[in-house]
Amino acid sequence: MSYNTKNFTEQGGDKTVIGGTLEIKDGAVVTGLPVLDNQASSTAATVEDLVTDFNALITKLKAAGLMNSD
Repeated sequence: MSYNTKNFTEQGGDKTVIGGTLEIKDGAVVTGLPVLDNQASSTAATVEDLVTDFNALITKLKAAGLMNSD
């Protein structure tokens, strides 16, 4: 009988593969993730102003590496 694990760390420890569900419990701490600059709540009164606010958020997501660049 053999067993294939979905979650494993490759030899040398440089890469960990999560093939199942990663559950982070209350009180756990995750380090090393990018932190975004604050995006203020929109106070847009026009569609054009809302587009500007939305595009600012997209720019921050891309700069932090959380969204692919164009």
